[in-house]
Amino acid sequence: MKRALWAAGLGALLSFAGPVRAQDPEPPQDQATEEKLQELDQKVRVLERKDEIRQEQEAEKAKTATTVTSGKDGFSIKSADGAYVLKVRGYAQFDGRFFRNDDQRPAIDTFTLRRVRPIFEGTVFKIFDFRIMPDFGQGTSTLYDAYLEGRFSPLFKVRAGKFKPPVGLERLQSATDILFVERALPTNLVPNRDLGIQISGDVNGGVASYAVGYFNGVVDGGNQADADNNDSKDTEARIFVQPFLVSGGPLKNLGFGVSGTTGNHEGTLTAPGLPSYRTPAQATFFSYRSDATAAGTVLADGRHTRFSPQGYFYSGPFGLLAEYVQSKQEVRRGTVTADLTHTAWQAAASWVLTGGDASFKGVAQKKVFDPANHTWGAFELAARYSKLELDDDTFPTFASPASAARSAEAWAVGLNWYLNRNLKVMLDYEQTTFEGGATAGDREDENILFSRFQIAF
Repeated sequence: MKRALWAAGLGALLSFAGPVRAQDPEPPQDQATEEKLQELDQKVRVLERKDEIRQEQEAEKAKTATTVTSGKDGFSIKSADGAYVLKVRGYAQFDGRFFRNDDQRPAIDTFTLRRVRPIFEGTVFKIFDFRIMPDFGQGTSTLYDAYLEGRFSPLFKVRAGKFKPPVGLERLQSATDILFVERALPTNLVPNRDLGIQISGDVNGGVASYAVGYFNGVVDGGNQADADNNDSKDTEARIFVQPFLVSGGPLKNLGFGVSGTTGNHEGTLTAPGLPSYRTPAQATFFSYRSDATAAGTVLADGRHTRFSPQGYFYSGPFGLLAEYVQSKQEVRRGTVTADLTHTAWQAAASWVLTGGDASFKGVAQKKVFDPANHTWGAFELAARYSKLELDDDTFPTFASPASAARSAEAWAVGLNWYLNRNLKVMLDYEQTTFEGGATAGDREDENILFSRFQIAF
C-alpha cells in the first residue's frame, strides 16, 4: 500500500516538473530580437561617434578659417583668432575752384582731383598695426603715411614711420572730416607729415591723451621726404584733455590742449629750410627772399619752435573749433640774422540743420539719403575766420613787401551735405584779404567758390 502511494506521488511530481523544465529556455524568437537590438545600438553608437568627429573637425577648421567682409568701412580680411587683419579703404575728392574779381592776378577756374588716396591698414600678431597711404591727386604721386604702431596698452603705444606729427588741431583731422574744402590759415605753420618715432596713450578712457615724438623736422606746412638733410632733429609733443568724456553731460565733447615743437634747422643754398605760405586756394602769398647767392638767399639758421593752444566743443548739432599757432624761426641772410615770430589763429563754427550731430570726426548721421523713404541725409552750415601775421622784422630784409604779404585774413561760409557715411558734397565761399604783397600796396583779394564731391569708404 505504501509503495503504491509513493509511486503515485512520484509520478505526480514528475508530471508537474516536466512542463516547468520545458519552459526554462528562451524561445528562439526572443533571442533574435535581442540580437537585433544590440546591433541597432551599436550602429547608433557608431553614428554618434562619427558626428562627434565631424564637429571636432569643423571646430578645428573654424580656428584657422579666414573671414572676408565688405561694407561702409571698406573691405576686410581677418583671421579666425583676430590676430591678423587686412583692411582696404580709401577716398577721392573731386573739387571745383571758381574765382571772382581776379583782374590783377588772373586765376584759372578749374576742376581738379584734390586727393585720391587708397589706404591699406592691418594688424599682425594682435597688437601691431600698420598703415600705408599714398596720394595720386593733382597729377602727382606722394607717400603720406607709412608707419607701424605697437598697441602695448591704452596708456602706451609706439609708432614709427611717416605720419602726422601731434601739433595742429585741424591738421590732425582727417581730410574727409574737415569742415571746409581747404584747411584754414594756421595750418600753414604746423608740420604736415614727418618721419620719426612717437609714443602716445590715453588716460582713463580718453579723458586725457598725450603724444611725444622725435622727428627729422620739417618746415612749416612741410611734408618730409624719405630722408633728412641734416643731423638736427625735432622734439614734438601734445597734451589734450576731455574732462567730461566719461562722466557725460552737456560738456562731454569739450576738449582742449596744447602742442609744440622744438629743434634746430640749418639751411643751405640748395635747401634753405624755410617755408612758403599759401592761401585757401593754394596760391603762394608769402615766401622768403631767394636769389641763388649766399648774400641774397635767406636760410634757416638755428632754433625753430612752435606753440599751439587748441580746443573744440560739440553739443548736439553745434560745433566749435579754435586754435592758435606761433612759429618762431632763427634766420640769416648774408651776415644779418633775426629771430622771426609768425602767428596765426582761427575759429570755426558749424550747425547741423537736420539729420545728425556735429563731432570732431564729421557729422554723426541719424538718417541717410533715401528718397523712397523721404529722408535726405544731413545738412550742415559752417562759418570760419582765420588770420596769419608775419613778423614785422621780416620786411624788407628777409622778404620783399612788393611780393610777400605781411598778413592774410580769410572768412568763409559753407554748406555741407552728408548723403550717407560714404558720400559728401561741399560748397564753400571764401574771401582772403592781404596787407602788402604788391608793388602798388596790398595784394588783390582772393575770392573763390569751392565745390567738392567726396567718396570715402
